[in-house]
Amino acid sequence: MNIIVNVSKNWAIGKDNGLLFHISQDMKFFKSHTQGKTVVMGRKTLESLPGGNPLPNRQNIVLTRDENFKKDGVTVYHSIEELLQNIGIVESFDTYVIGGESIYKELAPYCSKAYVTKVDAEAENADAFMVNLDNDPKWKITDESEEFEE
Repeated sequence: MNIIVNVSKNWAIGKDNGLLFHISQDMKFFKSHTQGKTVVMGRKTLESLPGGNPLPNRQNIVLTRDENFKKDGVTVYHSIEELLQNIGIVESFDTYVIGGESIYKELAPYCSKAYVTKVDAEAENADAFMVNLDNDPKWKITDESEEFEE
């Protein structure tokens, strides 16, 4: 599996169940990498999407402890074990973990690649954070893109 995330300098990802930054170039990057692929998210992340609907042209998976949760166009799993049993090793290369905080933390150990857009700003009022991959010796930077401004 892969992680795809937009973070602040202090690895913040959200506030009040919304994104901190809306960067069109990053949104295009997200779409180009996840289009036609599988995305894994938590229930709150799904609810934060436009209309609370799954992302189009992707297989949407929601990982939630809510045994009663159902949503059209979404495959629901209630544990990491259930997700891993059903995703398959080949499919996992085309799977992107897209949030939120607890899903990133739970699934990061099962991911082999992370696409991180790091915004040069502190997010002091954020209430959701990504695992700080800079402090994890299992993760290393293998490629960097050039900086861009909106």
